[in-house]
Amino acid sequence: MFSARGSCRGSRGASFAQILMKNAPLQSGLSDSHAHPSALSRPREDHFDQKVKSPFKRGYAFKPSVSPQTLIDNYTQGETNAVSLLHQLANILEFHLEIKETVTTGNITGLYFAFCVVIDGVEYKTGMGITKKEARLKAAQLALPDLLPTLQSLKSFPPEASDVPPPLPVKEEPSISDMHPCRAIRERTSPVNLQIPHAVRDQLTKLMNSHPEFSPCAGTTAAFIIQTSSGYEVVALGTGSLNTNGSASSSGRIVHDSHALVNARRSLMRFLYRHLLMFFSKTANLTEKSVFQQSSSSGLLSLKSGITLHLYVNQLPKGASQIQTKLRLNPHSILAWQVNNEISLHLSVEGKVFSVFSSAFDHSASTVVSMSATDKLTQWQVLGYQGALLSHFIEPIYVQSILIGDVGCSDIHGMKTSVSQRVEGITPQLPMFYCMMRPHISLVPAVATNTADGCHLTYGINWSEGDSSLEVVDGLEGKTVEESPFKSGPALASRLCKAAMLHRFKLVAKEAQRQDLLATSSYGEAKRMAKPYQEAKKVLRAYLLQQGYGPWLVKLSVSDHFNM
Repeated sequence: MFSARGSCRGSRGASFAQILMKNAPLQSGLSDSHAHPSALSRPREDHFDQKVKSPFKRGYAFKPSVSPQTLIDNYTQGETNAVSLLHQLANILEFHLEIKETVTTGNITGLYFAFCVVIDGVEYKTGMGITKKEARLKAAQLALPDLLPTLQSLKSFPPEASDVPPPLPVKEEPSISDMHPCRAIRERTSPVNLQIPHAVRDQLTKLMNSHPEFSPCAGTTAAFIIQTSSGYEVVALGTGSLNTNGSASSSGRIVHDSHALVNARRSLMRFLYRHLLMFFSKTANLTEKSVFQQSSSSGLLSLKSGITLHLYVNQLPKGASQIQTKLRLNPHSILAWQVNNEISLHLSVEGKVFSVFSSAFDHSASTVVSMSATDKLTQWQVLGYQGALLSHFIEPIYVQSILIGDVGCSDIHGMKTSVSQRVEGITPQLPMFYCMMRPHISLVPAVATNTADGCHLTYGINWSEGDSSLEVVDGLEGKTVEESPFKSGPALASRLCKAAMLHRFKLVAKEAQRQDLLATSSYGEAKRMAKPYQEAKKVLRAYLLQQGYGPWLVKLSVSDHFNM
């Protein structure tokens, strides 16, 4: 099931602010008793672990007698070994260093010792040797190629300890592809991770064979897949990469955000509306075919037992998901403002993405702005993919896994960080049936490469299970194009627009005999009446702001004032 019952994995993890303060220097006048709690409760290590703590007391200015660059130069010239260099850098740069014994990797035969370097909780590659000394040296030699480029980017050592930037905003294990390349390959080629892309490819091929002129649009594919006992079925699909170039519409008949993920999610909503109409129909056969069942605990509908939902994306979502791998090396790897910009909420404007903290974006411009795809995924993994209107009828719906088929992506560290870790600990604050659902995120074979060219650069397609043909929308105009196989009418309003969604909502409300919902005066009022959903949304946005990720974009309410 992907309703909230018994499957939500919310945790009370460290907050953004707490993690940022992990290695921050003490302010003048504060005693050591104000140090971060994690520093007061570290467990004792076995005698193989090598810990190094700085002899300098935090909060006092000092200048090292030897600069980090000099030590690095000495190492590159062969004047010192890798283990000595790490100890010296740990003393000067005040990071926590361990060289701990671990297990051998791969199919290694014979008696070997294995050690790995751990810097501020981050493990580097495993070194092996016939003796412990040899294994420790090898581990240090393997860690330095990752560490030194970052340290060498520092122009000079900070003159005061108080100038030291805070550490990275998240605690994350090293990339699977970095530490366990064989495991990464196995994950890509696991049966589940192969069957889902195959299902998406088959459906996409079927659609494109019927309309080959739109095949260049397939490079930005996103799709939702339902898994049942009989296998995997693609139920919603979308492509696209743009927002409209005009101002917000008050008619509800313009699609302002035509990114692939958004188009696929709206197509999923159309699929859910279709199955709600089947459930509420007076035909037993249709009710039985619906994916919904009555929930005894909430009074709403939920997905039938044994049905799970998966999401496939052909590109790593824009925004915080694209956080650089090197950000996790050590506290001196980047400046504090860079940390904030990378992991913060992001805005999507005319194909470009800006941090909400960025001064490069003109907030006064009339251009349509939306939250980044990564931030929307973060929101949907808390509020559900059904949205406000559907939450009148069904429990929150979450995806169990997110599969990334980006051929240029080898690391999903940022994806895991931004979608799950930013909202860890929020579940206890949410209304009943809402939670932070942590999806399994993995790399899979790509379904299609991004080959869009010419006039198709602005086009996006959408389709959901039950559609007779696909619809093609011009992302800049927010309307269906004349050559689209499906057109709703001469006005060229897309079947994904808000007005179309409100029409489906009213149809379901009528079938469900919900007079209170039929009486709503506008699209916005119908959304506001979904009290638990709105409360969950309020909690989420306050939580993200409190944790330091920035404010969520507040849309103009005029765009929701329309009615049918």
